[in-house]
Amino acid sequence: MLGNVDAVVTDPPYGMKWDGRVSVGKNGHGAGSKSANYGKTIVGDDAPFDPTPWLIFPECIIWGSNHYGQRLPVGTTLVWIKRLDPGFGSFLSDAEIAWMKRGHGVYCKRDTSLMAETLNRYHPTQKPIGIMEWCLSFLPVDCHTILDPFMGSGTTGVACIRLGRRFIGIEIDPAYFDIACRRIEEAARQPDMFIDRPVHPKQLSLME
Repeated sequence: MLGNVDAVVTDPPYGMKWDGRVSVGKNGHGAGSKSANYGKTIVGDDAPFDPTPWLIFPECIIWGSNHYGQRLPVGTTLVWIKRLDPGFGSFLSDAEIAWMKRGHGVYCKRDTSLMAETLNRYHPTQKPIGIMEWCLSFLPVDCHTILDPFMGSGTTGVACIRLGRRFIGIEIDPAYFDIACRRIEEAARQPDMFIDRPVHPKQLSLME
């Protein structure tokens, strides 16, 4: 049983059938640059993503909404700009988009912190911690428990720990599950003078 969940914040498989390869210069720029191969695929990415089961939650933020927007009602759009202006068009996407339940505005945040870590990140679709903290800032203050049903490497969980929110994570890939648990535990051990929380908060993690 999941218990009480106040919000879903997640980055699910998009249904891209992505093979782990990324071509630099995909949009006609950066010719001569090398391509990247993460060597990893995403479980569940071989079929279209259906967001319907998660829309029943009172608060919901789901990344990759440009891939399944026809299945979503009107809501707020969050845009992560992940490149500096000179890099636009040089490497796959310049930004990524999330859908948020309620509202109808469009809000942007630039975070280039993962640009230098393309091949060293824990998960091929990993988001910066700062971006997930930004997502959480849109939720009402009484959203105490956050569910991420596609936890990946646990960035949402780390952001929750840093902001003093409770977290429930589900991940089907055992390797990523272990990485997520380690990252969340490490975040829980870090003292934060601005957040009133125990040094070792109890977190619930579930393996599908």
